[in-house]
Amino acid sequence: MPPLFFRDERFAYVFGRDGGLTKVDILSGEIDKRVIQGGNSIGGAISEDGTLVAVSNYEPGGVKIFNAQTLELVADIPAVGANGMQSKVVGLVDAPDNRFVFSLYESDEIWIADVSDPAAPQITKFTDIGRGPYDALITPDGRHYIAGLFGEDGMALVDLWYPEKGVRRILDNYGRGEEKLPVYKMPHLEGWAIAGDFAFVPAVGHNQVIVVDRKSWQQVGKIPVHGQPIFVMARPGGRHMWVNFAYPNNDTLQVIDTESQEIIKTLKPGKAVLHMEFTPKGDKVWASVRDDDQVQIYDTKSFEKLDQLPVEKPSGIFFTNRAHTIGL
Repeated sequence: MPPLFFRDERFAYVFGRDGGLTKVDILSGEIDKRVIQGGNSIGGAISEDGTLVAVSNYEPGGVKIFNAQTLELVADIPAVGANGMQSKVVGLVDAPDNRFVFSLYESDEIWIADVSDPAAPQITKFTDIGRGPYDALITPDGRHYIAGLFGEDGMALVDLWYPEKGVRRILDNYGRGEEKLPVYKMPHLEGWAIAGDFAFVPAVGHNQVIVVDRKSWQQVGKIPVHGQPIFVMARPGGRHMWVNFAYPNNDTLQVIDTESQEIIKTLKPGKAVLHMEFTPKGDKVWASVRDDDQVQIYDTKSFEKLDQLPVEKPSGIFFTNRAHTIGL
């Protein structure tokens, strides 16, 4: 679970499977504050105004909202769906106008929480969105929230400019009737690439990247790749996408040209390439190579490896400029 960075980039919030919410002072390298807020937290989000940090929980299912400075509890939103079940919460993101958006796995719902008044959040609920939402993203402009579905083909989209229009099903015919590959690792929707007029989506159970028109939200192409994609990440500026893959094909990175939609480079960094992160202006990309105990740094123009750092079992790489990006 990636950390979140406060807008001054000094503090990071870390979410633990033990239910802990920890505020870390990056400059001093020390814990500033810590609370145990649940049984199993899966991620979080910071409000648009920077005053609140929300935590999504598997156990007990729901969202808890804290004062970002003191970590005092401000609001508790149990995720009890229309079916009466308390659900795991996934895909929690921050949205414009001091809203949080999240999905309920067991009850197949999407909720929008307006926290303009933190003591009394206003909840908008969408039911029957499709079976098993497992993760979600918000587009970089903050307009569209998209939940991936594990229980059936397709995805669920909410236009946050017009939430009254409800949930729209998109890509519901993708892969229908085709035999899927074993899913060793679910794609991370926050790693989908938005570049120009298109979204580039990792296909669950297929060795493909799906190309989606952002105006119609219909599939307009598919790109065969080395394995089942995990992260499809756009270089700042959107010229290229970098893709890594699930086990057993996770020794590889591929670069896709967003204009031609063709693979232009295949790299073999080593064993278990788990994550990539671009420098803010996109001139370099850092990649974690877990089983070789390395973080490798590549030039994004020449694709040459510039350096490598010895790091014990690296996983996610997260730069503090994420503090200024919606949904991260």
